[in-house]
Amino acid sequence: MTEDLRRVAEETFGWRHLRDEQLKAMRHVLAGHDVLVVLPTGAGKSAIYQTPTVLLDGPTVVVSPLIALQHDQLDAIEGSDAPRAVAVNSTQRGSEQTEAWEALRAGEARYVFLSPEQLAKPEVVDELTELQVSLFVVDEAHCVSSWGHDFRPEYLRLAPVIGRLGHPPVLALTATAAPPVRADIAERLGLRDPVQVVASFDRPNLHLSVQRFTEDAEKRNAVTAHVRTLTADPATRCGLVYTASRKDAESHAEELARIGVRAAAYHAGMKAADRERVHEQFMAGELDVVAATSAFGMGIDKPDVRFVVHASVPDSLDSYYQQIGRAGRDGDPAHITLCYRAEDLGLQRFLTAANPPEQALDAVAQVLHDEDGPVALKELEVDASPAQRTRAVNLLEQAGAVTAAEDGTVDLRPDETVDHAVSEAVEVAERHRRMLRSRLHMLRGYAETTGCRRQYLLGYFGERLDDPCGNCDTCEAGTAQRLSPGTDEFPLNGQVRHAQWGHGVVMSIEEDRMAVLFDEEGYKILSLDAVREQNLLAPE
Repeated sequence: MTEDLRRVAEETFGWRHLRDEQLKAMRHVLAGHDVLVVLPTGAGKSAIYQTPTVLLDGPTVVVSPLIALQHDQLDAIEGSDAPRAVAVNSTQRGSEQTEAWEALRAGEARYVFLSPEQLAKPEVVDELTELQVSLFVVDEAHCVSSWGHDFRPEYLRLAPVIGRLGHPPVLALTATAAPPVRADIAERLGLRDPVQVVASFDRPNLHLSVQRFTEDAEKRNAVTAHVRTLTADPATRCGLVYTASRKDAESHAEELARIGVRAAAYHAGMKAADRERVHEQFMAGELDVVAATSAFGMGIDKPDVRFVVHASVPDSLDSYYQQIGRAGRDGDPAHITLCYRAEDLGLQRFLTAANPPEQALDAVAQVLHDEDGPVALKELEVDASPAQRTRAVNLLEQAGAVTAAEDGTVDLRPDETVDHAVSEAVEVAERHRRMLRSRLHMLRGYAETTGCRRQYLLGYFGERLDDPCGNCDTCEAGTAQRLSPGTDEFPLNGQVRHAQWGHGVVMSIEEDRMAVLFDEEGYKILSLDAVREQNLLAPE
């Protein structure tokens, strides 16, 4: 099996070397297992489904969240000797979609790229059921987890689709997922005893640093000066500047362009054609810098990005890790800089403080109660936007008040009252909000630590680095220290229980403190002395 995979990889795609993690995942895919893969950005996750598809009998479905990302993946396959790939999305004409389905039915195409929104359409799932799908791939799988960044509620509807297709082997791919997020992904997708293939989160070629500010104007000037210095050197000319808002993306791009840097803005408020133009210019080397919100990044496969500067704090270390992972993908050194002002955390708290959609919850629960039977999601007639309706259904399902069938219908559980269903769903939403705020607390810890930043970052993902990395600003300042050996009583990734906060997972251990991720409360930093003296945690 390994030799077949190596042969196909080289002869079909021109890949002479496959990483051990890639081969392991591919072998399990061919053996018919569900597989969850966590590999850093640039580690070749797409190869894990592209190669086995050549050896499988039926087509591979790839769920991809962005049309731009689908185009990149299609281009990569079309540039090889692999079987044909097609996409079905909202930008196509009806004739283009018809031609794509005909190519799949005829066996001429073996890959089909779809968004989760497309898979919410019964007619699309009906087409797939006739194709005898051999592999179901969920790209950017962290989108299925409300604990992970970039949560997309549409991803929660994938499990019933997988069931309708007869549960072919499922391959879930992501660049960043801490152990609890992996468990959440597996549960929400309905994976069956999945094999987990997880590579180290360490990217030693990335130099990590934080610049701290008290005034916003001072910070903005520093961003401009820092990027001007980096772009003046041909060795570090290409990079990304991430911002917290669309307005900031435009203002930073304008300021950089004013001083002669080839820069442009990118954000979700731009026209699709304008976003595509910026993306193409950056990939072609016609732009040196893109100032962007988090909307820019998925599928950016540019090996020579030499720096990533955050002009403000992101929403979590999960997002931060994925964004900085777009630098140095060729393995050469790259500069990572977070421009930090504690007051900026207030904006992220505001952005993550969306109230539960109580009106939509009440309306959806009432309709399901009155119907007294399964209802198709798109036929739920409520006074709410489609996004609010979908979020309400998801919250009710997560609360256990609503069940989803494989045919895409939803139903209120027997004997469930509307008031109780709404109350439980609101608590699910509040719990998620507490999780988001706790992640901001961990981000603040990264920005303000005097210890090794790489130790802190890896610890967040449940990975331990004993010795200071030597490639971050705190190591250079001499404040980083070797981690203590840890404790037998609370091992890394161990399960614990707190009397008030319930079940948790130990994410990191230092000499005097530990970080625990609780299901109900999110991340908490606890004093080891207090834990021991007050018997706060019990191993599970």
